[in-house]
Amino acid sequence: MTSGTEQYHRTSHCKYLTQYHIIWCPKFRFSVLKDGADEALKNILAGICDRYGYTIKALEIMPDHVHIFVDCPQTVAPCDIARTLKSISAIEMFKEYPQLKRFYARAGVLWSAGYFISSVGHISETTVKKYIEEQKHGKDET
Repeated sequence: MTSGTEQYHRTSHCKYLTQYHIIWCPKFRFSVLKDGADEALKNILAGICDRYGYTIKALEIMPDHVHIFVDCPQTVAPCDIARTLKSISAIEMFKEYPQLKRFYARAGVLWSAGYFISSVGHISETTVKKYIEEQKHGKDET
């Protein structure tokens, strides 16, 4: 996990900063992410992020939900990031914690189907709107 000021990433024809806050819950929002499962999940998510080129900016595991703030390549859709984190972590958690697999045997899944995702920018919506509005006024004056 990293901290500090945001840095834009560069490719040959692009400069970007794509960051997302993602939240998801265990099926039925049961409080199963405790007693070591929370730390195991943190390690699993860190490994997934390393493999896929995501940088964890913040991560917190609550007994009944997960918060992760990630910096990602601009080529990856936010829904794909959430799907990757949820699907691989479920497989790994079921391997590491067979009792979870037994607990969720009837449902067959660890995570609920839904998730929350929000883009997180370096600047506010107000700043972007103001910048865009000022572009036209600036060009009219030249």
